Amino acid sequence: MPDVVYQAQPPLEFIPPALDPWFLRLCQLFLPSLIHWRTAISHIEADNPEVLLDLYRQFQDRKIRFLIAFRHPKAEDPLCLVYLLSHILPKLARHKGVVLQPPIHAHFIYDRGIPLWAGSYIGWVASRLGGTPIVRGKADWTGLRSARDLFANGQFPMAAAPEGATNGLSEIVNPLEPGIAQLGFWCAEDLHKDNRHEQVFIVPVGIKYSYVSAPWNAIAKLLTELEAACGLAVDTQSHSQQSSFDSLYPRLFRLGEHLLSLMEKFYTRFYHQKLPVQEEAKDVNELLASRLNALLNIVLQVAEQYFDLQPKGNFNDRCRRVEQAGWNYIFREEFKDVKALSPLERALGDRIAEEANLRMWHMRLVENLVAVTGKYVREKPTPERFAETTLLIWSMVTKIRGGSPSHYRTLGKQEVKITIGEPISVSERYPAYQANRQAARQAVADLTKDLQLAMEDLIR
Repeated sequence: MPDVVYQAQPPLEFIPPALDPWFLRLCQLFLPSLIHWRTAISHIEADNPEVLLDLYRQFQDRKIRFLIAFRHPKAEDPLCLVYLLSHILPKLARHKGVVLQPPIHAHFIYDRGIPLWAGSYIGWVASRLGGTPIVRGKADWTGLRSARDLFANGQFPMAAAPEGATNGLSEIVNPLEPGIAQLGFWCAEDLHKDNRHEQVFIVPVGIKYSYVSAPWNAIAKLLTELEAACGLAVDTQSHSQQSSFDSLYPRLFRLGEHLLSLMEKFYTRFYHQKLPVQEEAKDVNELLASRLNALLNIVLQVAEQYFDLQPKGNFNDRCRRVEQAGWNYIFREEFKDVKALSPLERALGDRIAEEANLRMWHMRLVENLVAVTGKYVREKPTPERFAETTLLIWSMVTKIRGGSPSHYRTLGKQEVKITIGEPISVSERYPAYQANRQAARQAVADLTKDLQLAMEDLIR
């Protein structure tokens, strides 16, 4: 989420789902035009959609409840998923002679922070489309109760991104959050209590982007912009040649090394952080990855130290805790009644909100690069991997320079392949889940792990 909050405010209000069938139908009708005009996507296709078609048939026959757990590399993913449900599946149903009751849709879970930076109207739109918000980084019981109720009783199946946020990389799945598995077991529990016999499933769905034409020249142009922004000398002779992986990779590597050095000096000098001594590495990419990991750690520590947080868990876990701590400083109970506060109290609250927002900025840098491995491009030198990595660097540089990368840059027309995996039965695991608390925690962990492996298989 970009930096947009500079004043102390009342706590974020829950936006209840309020499905509007007419609005949903209107959005489905105009979706292809929206995708054409607002994205670089030229074609969307589905692999194994028969599985999803059968699940919807069983859902409408009241035999099952299910959740679509989809990959989330880019902001366009929800548009692709809605296109799958509203255009590809109905066409397949007609071809197969399967009768489904329209509309084909899914309730969905979205980040409550999105309307803060994308515009408050997004909350209204998401609500009318049957979405329910969740506040990341804390036990948002209101949001969880709403999602739990929709899973067990909603008009449609559920959809959610178990990674929790985009990572910009089509072929790397971030560590999954356990909330999706927990929702699955809660649904099974609610059905059991109500004497209902529907089976509960979680369906892994992969989303992968590829370029219609290899965008080497567009990548070269972007690299030139980044090199100029970072003060690197630009080799004008290389620009007169046809761009290719072999000609561009040394420039990408040099840019990455230069940025790392700049940021290492920045955080050690001005934030008094200490970097670990790097061991000798035979491979330069491994050394780069090790340096990046160390840098991300101290960048997060700058934010954690301000909020008095201990660094626990992986980078994603730590980012969520920093985000929630920042929100606690910005969205405050005592600001529900601003008139009861003195002008000085309001001014102090604004000062804290502004500083919290600045500290969260460091976390956003880490969030932007959390999935970067240092070898993603080298181990599989495709234009897609090269472009994704270059765009992540562009996003980071844009943030540092005070810009907002919310309007995502594109390097060429893309095709999208959505792959539906085999459904994972939650109901079969429910007896183990209900044995005791320890067994329940283990069942959630096992289901999350199996879902992670399934989603990774779908993008290979």
